[in-house]
Amino acid sequence: MLLQKWVLKDLKSSLLNCKNTLSISKIHAVLITSGISNNGALAAQLIASYARTGDVNIAQKLFDDLPKRGIDSWNALLIAYSRGNSPPEVINLYRKMSLAGIRPDSSSFTVAIKACTSLLDLKSGREIWKHAVECGYGSDIFVGSSVLNLFVKCGEMDEAMSVFDGMSRRDVVSWSTVIAGLVRSGRAGEAMDEYRRMQREGLEGDGVVMLALIQACADVEDLKMACSVHGCIVRRGFPVDVMVQTSLLDMYAKNGKVEIASCIFRTMSCRNVVSWSALISGYARNGHAGVALELLVEMQSCGFEPDSVSLVSALLACSHVGFSRLGREIHGFVVRRYELDRVVGTALIDMYAKCGSLSHAQALFERMSSRDVVLWNTIIASYGIHGQGKKALLIFHRMIKARARPDHVTFASLLSAMSHSGLVEEGQYWFDAMIKDYKIQPMEKHYVSLIDLLARGGRVEEARRLIEDVECELGIAAWVALLSGCINHKKFLIGEMAAKKVLELKPDCPGIYTLVSNFFAAARKWDEVAMVRRVMKTAGMKKVPGYSVAEVDGRLHAFLVEDKSHPLYEEILKILEDMEHRMRALGYVSKTEFVLQNVKEEVKVRMLRNHSERLAIAFGILKTRPGTRLLITKNLRVCGDCHEAIKFMSIVAEREIVVRDAKRFHHFKNGSCSCSDYW
Repeated sequence: MLLQKWVLKDLKSSLLNCKNTLSISKIHAVLITSGISNNGALAAQLIASYARTGDVNIAQKLFDDLPKRGIDSWNALLIAYSRGNSPPEVINLYRKMSLAGIRPDSSSFTVAIKACTSLLDLKSGREIWKHAVECGYGSDIFVGSSVLNLFVKCGEMDEAMSVFDGMSRRDVVSWSTVIAGLVRSGRAGEAMDEYRRMQREGLEGDGVVMLALIQACADVEDLKMACSVHGCIVRRGFPVDVMVQTSLLDMYAKNGKVEIASCIFRTMSCRNVVSWSALISGYARNGHAGVALELLVEMQSCGFEPDSVSLVSALLACSHVGFSRLGREIHGFVVRRYELDRVVGTALIDMYAKCGSLSHAQALFERMSSRDVVLWNTIIASYGIHGQGKKALLIFHRMIKARARPDHVTFASLLSAMSHSGLVEEGQYWFDAMIKDYKIQPMEKHYVSLIDLLARGGRVEEARRLIEDVECELGIAAWVALLSGCINHKKFLIGEMAAKKVLELKPDCPGIYTLVSNFFAAARKWDEVAMVRRVMKTAGMKKVPGYSVAEVDGRLHAFLVEDKSHPLYEEILKILEDMEHRMRALGYVSKTEFVLQNVKEEVKVRMLRNHSERLAIAFGILKTRPGTRLLITKNLRVCGDCHEAIKFMSIVAEREIVVRDAKRFHHFKNGSCSCSDYW
């Protein structure tokens, strides 16, 4: 008896050390000749050994020939199919095992659930997990970790968290799975909370956790946490490879620290397309369009072919500055090198629309063979910024007919389009339909769009009541929308209340303080104007200077308000003076009430003439052939006098002049504007 135990132990050890099928076959032959081949433990070891060398068929035959199969044999074959990357066979074998009346153990459940994860078979995974709980393995760390991974991979984070909280013991792997899963599911804030809970339980994250936290900091734009995570990586000596460095630079860029992102990029010993794309994207998102485009050129000079991310980022940069020529060149590059997919196609449509070529955007949209909700939303928004609310609504109806389900972004874009077109009743109707028919609960941006719709249409009292009646407390954007409407329609009583509310909320944007100052100036409350300026000075804020950019001969030319630094300033001024003389003969009269400063009338006239958009238009007239369409991009909203003046300019210059301001597009032609003086 003792001798047989010793032999069995020795044979098991020999099987574990076998490296090929021939060695296993020799031991198998010994077992058969000695009459102990049907020993359960040895049979299981034989099955596992054959599987380890890739001979699953022999393992299956050996299993089939066993007169009696214990849990060890079943588990051995389950593992054999799992190692052979045959998840359907694993699940089928698990079900046969249950039907045979064999009670699965921790290994059985773990391997079976792993197979479900490979197939993303959530239904089977839930059934096996339910069986595991019934068998008393609900708190088992191995079974729990496998089902945790299943729920995370399938995006079922609520179920994953329920399993995680019920585990009797949690290791670093399970914490990593949960934290990474929360980040991938867009729940970055919760991911960081779980990391803090992990630390309180005395565990430190591994590299997977650190990468997930970097992504979380990028998603929630938490700069303090970002610096803390970066410091932890440095202190604990984690390997900093190209993946980690790229993630870090992306994290800093998304937190607005493009200088730090650039510093990390420049110190990288090994760069790839992803790292280049992350930096280009960072600069584009943070408004540094020129740098983003320069990086795209530098990337190609270093021998890297732009990928879809870098191309989309470059198109975003073109959209920001209105650089249509480079946008068209990128379009040509894409057509020559790649098959146009939805992502790049959507970016191109957005670029054409924001560079004033709505017809090109529409033509490209019509050529897209596959359309998702993002593509539909983009074309709706494109019509909106060009003031074509009725066409935006027609596109929305086409979207519904195509059975594409609108989301919260769709309605935000649609409401904005209607706001820019004065479609107040239609906007109210679709706001209600969003809630009743599409079961989409309004977010703050929807309320802000509706308030803007009402206030822009002169119904400021309704807009004020809406702010007060909404159950959730609306932020500063709602009051800014109300205040803008009050300025446009000279509703000074409600406007003063809105202005004071805006100041109470202590905005961190200089542009909002400027809006409040402009309101008080329009109301001739000069003491309040001085007060706002003192607040800005105390906070270290400066008024954002107005500037305009003209695209001429494939180059961008920028002009500041009253910019006398341009080498052609005297010629530009001469064109403006000549045009103004001819404009006045046609009936143009300066609207000096739009100069919100307490200065003399003739000074106001001169100041209006030197607004940045007029300088850019005059430069375009000076440097282009007669009849050339001009595209001007301005960082602020065009003032009422400039809007009126450019209508006259389009007559005397005999040109179409397209002006894109901070809110929308204005197409001036033959003395009229596409907005019909509603903006």
